[in-house]
Amino acid sequence: MFDFLAKEKTIAGDGFNRWLVPPAALAIHLCIGMAYGFSVFWLPLSKAIGIKDPVACAKEMGFFAEMLSTTCDWKISLLGWMYTLFFVFLGSSAALFGGWLEHAGPRKAGVVSALCWCGGLVISALGIYTHQIWLMWLGSGVIGGIGLGLGYISPVSTLIKWFPDRRGMATGMAIMGFGGGAMIGAPLADKLMKFYATPLSVGVWETFLTLAAIYLVFMLCGAFGYRVPAAGWKPAGWTSTAAKTSNVMITHRHVHLSVAWKTRTFWLLWAVLTLNVSAGIGILGMASPLLQEVFGGRLIGVDIPFNELSGAQKGQIAAIAAGFTGLLSLFNIGGRFVWASFSDYIGRKATYLVFFALGFVLYASIPSAAHAGLLGVFVLAFCLILSMYGGGFATIPAYLADIFGTQMVGAIHGRLLTAWATAGVLGPVLVNYIREYQIAQGVPKAQAYDVTMYILSAMLVLGFICNLLVRPVAEKDYMSEAELAEERRLAHDRAVANSVGAAVVTGNAASSPVVVTFAWAAVGIPMAIGVWITLQKAAILFK
Repeated sequence: MFDFLAKEKTIAGDGFNRWLVPPAALAIHLCIGMAYGFSVFWLPLSKAIGIKDPVACAKEMGFFAEMLSTTCDWKISLLGWMYTLFFVFLGSSAALFGGWLEHAGPRKAGVVSALCWCGGLVISALGIYTHQIWLMWLGSGVIGGIGLGLGYISPVSTLIKWFPDRRGMATGMAIMGFGGGAMIGAPLADKLMKFYATPLSVGVWETFLTLAAIYLVFMLCGAFGYRVPAAGWKPAGWTSTAAKTSNVMITHRHVHLSVAWKTRTFWLLWAVLTLNVSAGIGILGMASPLLQEVFGGRLIGVDIPFNELSGAQKGQIAAIAAGFTGLLSLFNIGGRFVWASFSDYIGRKATYLVFFALGFVLYASIPSAAHAGLLGVFVLAFCLILSMYGGGFATIPAYLADIFGTQMVGAIHGRLLTAWATAGVLGPVLVNYIREYQIAQGVPKAQAYDVTMYILSAMLVLGFICNLLVRPVAEKDYMSEAELAEERRLAHDRAVANSVGAAVVTGNAASSPVVVTFAWAAVGIPMAIGVWITLQKAAILFK
C-alpha cells in the first residue's frame, strides 16, 4: 500500500532537473523552522484562563499541581521548557534514526516528519483546549521534536549527492529554510491568533490546528518532491574534487556510521559544532533584553539606565529591540546560505577557522562598544555573530561529506546533531545564569553581560583549537569495496536501468521549466513576504 514511499521508487532518471530538490527540502524546513518562533505563543498562553490578565496559581501550589491545574494560568518559564524539548529531541531523534533514513530514503523520512510535527501540533492544541501543559510538551516537544530531527536531516544526504560540485551551497539553501521558518510562521501565527480570539479564547489552540493543516500540505508536497540520484550519477562535465586536487580534507571514499562516530575526527567536529552553536544560541535567546538593558534610554536619546525608564519609554525601546531581533534573524538566515556557499571556495576547515577567529574578536569587543555607546558597532557585531551561527549549521553537513564520504553522511550528520542538543542547554544556561548572578552581586544591568562575552570568547578559542586538530580519518576506517556494495544494496542505491517500478519522473523526459519555476515560487514567495515583514520591523532600529 505504501510502496510509493520506498526509496527505490524515488530514483530519478537522466532528464530530472536537480534544481527541483532544494525547494522540496525548503518546503519541509520552512515548516519545522517554526520551532524558533514558538515564543509568539507564550504571552497569549500565559493568560489562557484569564484572557485579559493572567490568573496566578496559589503560591503553595507545587510543580505537578500547576501542570494539571485547569483554574490558573501557566508561567512563561513553564512554557519555555518547550525550547529545551525541541533541541533535545531534535538531536536525539536525528542521531537515533539517521541510519534508518539512509536506507528508507528522504521521501519516507519526510512523510514521517510531517506526521510527527503536524500531529504534535494537534496534540498540543488538545493540551491548550483542556489546559494540560504536559500534553503540549508531549505533542510539540516530544513527538514534534522527533519530527524536527527527521525533517531536518531528511534532505542532507540527497542534496549532497545531487550537488557534489556545490555541497556547501546545496545544504545552505535547505538549512536556510529552518532559520526562516519563524520569519514566516510567527507573523502568520500572530494574525491567526487575532482572527480566532474571542472573549472566551485567546485563539491559540485554533491557530495550532490551522498551522498543522497548512504545514501538513507543504511538508507532504516537499516529501513527495524528493528524488535521489542513481548510483554513480554526477553533473555533466564535472570531475570529483578529490580526484583533481591534492586536498586531503576531501575524500572520494566512504566511512560507515558505525565506524565514523567512534573516530577522533568525529568528536573533534562534535566539539566544533557544540562550541560554535553554544556561543550563538545563548545570545539569540536573550537578544531583546540584552539590547534594552545594555543601552537603556540611549536607544531613544535619553541617557538614563533601563531600570529608571518609565513604562512608556520601556515600550519604545522594546519596539526597537524587536527590530534588533528581526535583524539578527535575517543575518542568521542569510549566513546559512552565504557562508556555506563561501565554504565551497575556501574549504570547510578554513571557514570554521574564520568563524572562531572573527567570532573571538567580535565577542571580546562587544563590552567596549557597549560602554562607549557605539550602537552601530554593537549591532553589526551581533549581526555577524548570528550569521556565523547560522553558517555553522549549514557548513557542517558538507564538512562531514568531505571527510567521511557521501554514502552515509545523512546518518553521520544526525549523530553529530547531538551537539546541537547539548548546545541548546549549555548556551542559554551560560548566558542566563551568569547574568542573574552578576545582577545579584550588584553589577549594573548594562554591565551584567561583560563576563559572559569574555567566557564565550574563550569558548571560541577552544573551538578554534579543536578545528585545527581535525584530520582525515585513518585508512582502516574506510569501507572496503565489498562493504560499500552491501551498504548500497541496503540503501537501494541502484542505477536507473536496474530500477524496477520507478516513479514516472525517472524516465528520460526532461523536467518542465514550468514545474521548476512553480516549485521555487511556492517556497520563494512566502520567504520573500517573511523577509519584507522582518525588514519593516528592523527599520525601527535605525529611526
